[in-house]
Amino acid sequence: MTIRIAIADDHRLFREALRSILTKDPALTIVGEASTGAETLSLVAEQVPDVLLLDIALADCSGIQVARKVVVGFPSVKVIALTGYLDKAFIEEMLKSGALGYVSKSASAEDLLRSIRTVAEGQRYLCTEATQAMLRHVQPTGTPSSPPVTILSRREQQVLKLLAEGSRSSEIAEELGISLATVEVYRRNIKAKLDIHSTAELTRYALREGLSSFLV
Repeated sequence: MTIRIAIADDHRLFREALRSILTKDPALTIVGEASTGAETLSLVAEQVPDVLLLDIALADCSGIQVARKVVVGFPSVKVIALTGYLDKAFIEEMLKSGALGYVSKSASAEDLLRSIRTVAEGQRYLCTEATQAMLRHVQPTGTPSSPPVTILSRREQQVLKLLAEGSRSSEIAEELGISLATVEVYRRNIKAKLDIHSTAELTRYALREGLSSFLV
């Protein structure tokens, strides 16, 4: 039986490399590619592939949002997250969205092919790196944890939530009805209180604390 596959990733070179790998297997057929969440949903609606290879970071939205919509609207489509994100929070959110597989972009071609065959049969598949990432999160007793979210004011939590969902400072200012300068003050305060200094780490913190699930 031929497995029909759709690819959703915002990097054209990666999609081309992926196509080159997958087309070598006569049991696989590529039915289309997409670079944004909107294009992905249109592609899935038109082709209804057996398997959707989906990156988390898309140009217009999170792949987690897309996965939720695909699973609800097209339950026969099996979703595999194919991404560079290997934090436990991202893995958990993708699986909660209904994805059956999670594969790192650094995985081997054999690993990816194995995941496609496994998920096409309705079974779950986590690559070795994703499994290790989940296990690393188990903390020994006494290991310091992140500050609780209650350390942030209500407004700071709102700003952090929007940051984690990919909003720019100007968009946050418009959404909350505050000035751009005020947003920047909140960003600095959030980073100082949490001792976190990158947007990626802020996003992971927001996911862990339940401030954002990328599903809004």
